[in-house]
Amino acid sequence: MPVAGVVRRRSFPRGSLRCGCGGPILPRRHRPPPEAPRPDIRSPAERSAGAERMSVGPGSIGSMPFLTPLPSESLEFDADFSGPDLDPKQWLPVYLPQWSSRERTRARYDIGDGVLRLRVDADQPAWSPEFDGVTRVSNLQTAVRSGAVGSMSGQHPFRDGLVVREAQPDVRLYTPRFGRIEVVAAVDGIDEHAMAALWLIGVEDEPEQSAEICVFEIFGRDIRDDGSALVGLGVHPFRDPAIVDDFERVPFAGDVREPHRYAVEWRADGIVFAIDDEVVKRVVQSPQYPMQLMLDVFAFPPEQPERAAYPESFAVHAVRGWRLD
Repeated sequence: MPVAGVVRRRSFPRGSLRCGCGGPILPRRHRPPPEAPRPDIRSPAERSAGAERMSVGPGSIGSMPFLTPLPSESLEFDADFSGPDLDPKQWLPVYLPQWSSRERTRARYDIGDGVLRLRVDADQPAWSPEFDGVTRVSNLQTAVRSGAVGSMSGQHPFRDGLVVREAQPDVRLYTPRFGRIEVVAAVDGIDEHAMAALWLIGVEDEPEQSAEICVFEIFGRDIRDDGSALVGLGVHPFRDPAIVDDFERVPFAGDVREPHRYAVEWRADGIVFAIDDEVVKRVVQSPQYPMQLMLDVFAFPPEQPERAAYPESFAVHAVRGWRLD
């Protein structure tokens, strides 16, 4: 039985879709034909350096511009999934522990062949029954802070009435203020009761510094039989009076169960959202303060628990952040 907070080092055949819990291999159904166009998921730095092209499933959005390559020297964050566990200098394997506890919110995951698989297991407890009901989550974040127990000072005010239940030290591993953030992910192991996502939230030195930039979120219910899906992206204000909610779900024709690159280019005057480097959305507003990364899989258990297919999981091949000069 999996134990919260314990990573199991595994050796996966490269490209396999084995569940992170040790369950059966997921079917590779609806594969694109060999002649289908294949987007390039190399990083911009890898492309400019002439690194070998990586082939993935097809993804056609339209004729909008593409993100331009960035120099390798501007790379500030490059997640290391090569070792037996996560790099503690890069990630905190918990989810908003100030509203619950580190122990209760500890992530479950596997690492093998340079790929991270975040998962939610059948025996995993709800992360905060007091404030978020039965929702379960495995999350990695790059910072944390809070006020004293009993205060309302904590990151990501997702609802009214939140109270700090476990005080958190101020830890900031990666908190960019502007930059390009990307994830290469295969959303290959969730059903209609789960969601995979990468988003940024304000570190919240001030309560108003609380906006969210959603790099991508994909609900299992929005994935079609051929792997095409609706991809959520945009910004949410929360307590930031300078931000207006601007969020949408864009149709993506590629197979999201294969690795694709989801990215934002966040500048002082606006944010560009892209899939496989092709721009799919722009907003002309921008949080003006440091933000942290939140990489996660959520499970929303149905009223009939036996209908859920655990583990809920997805594969992460890369997470990178660049400085924008």
